[in-house]
Amino acid sequence: MGRKRLHDDALRERLLSRAAAAVFARGADSLSLRALAADAGTSTAAVYSLFGGKPGLLAALYAQAFRRFGDRQAAVGASDDPVEDIVRLGLAYRESAVADPHGYRVMFGDDARPASLSAKRTEEGAATFLPLLDAVRRSVEAGRLPRRPEPEAIAAALWANVHGLVSLELGELLPPQAGDPAEIFETAVRATVAGWST
Repeated sequence: MGRKRLHDDALRERLLSRAAAAVFARGADSLSLRALAADAGTSTAAVYSLFGGKPGLLAALYAQAFRRFGDRQAAVGASDDPVEDIVRLGLAYRESAVADPHGYRVMFGDDARPASLSAKRTEEGAATFLPLLDAVRRSVEAGRLPRRPEPEAIAAALWANVHGLVSLELGELLPPQAGDPAEIFETAVRATVAGWST
């Protein structure tokens, strides 16, 4: 008979959710395990038991956020129109960020530096770029995007454009006169993709 688990998945998810909110509000450096445990209605021993300490908790937060984000990107899939796939990936990027702003901060905030993460975590994060890179490569092969610069550079520019738009929206920095953020976003993404089109 196996040992009874002292801390279940529900507690783990609760701690991750509360930790993501705390990182979003105050940054990772100010995350207190004692305050987190109290907020989640448990003990610091539970946090150590589940995550091994603050570095393990932050690594689990990073992995969870990128897994959710990556799942949304992968769900877009590949269609017969790779240029439209690029647009759909941009829209999925925004949907993921709006649905999980805490996770977005964990992934792309000032606290997330590849140098401070394990190689595995860094690879998981980098893998979320691959659906976009694949769509760009397919677009180049179809003659819909230019062969120069390299597909990696085009994909990085598209990614940066989407990231900037999302960061402005989440930071509530879009000018109110601009209108509905979802419409602004789609219009901007389509215009950017059209600008790259041959």
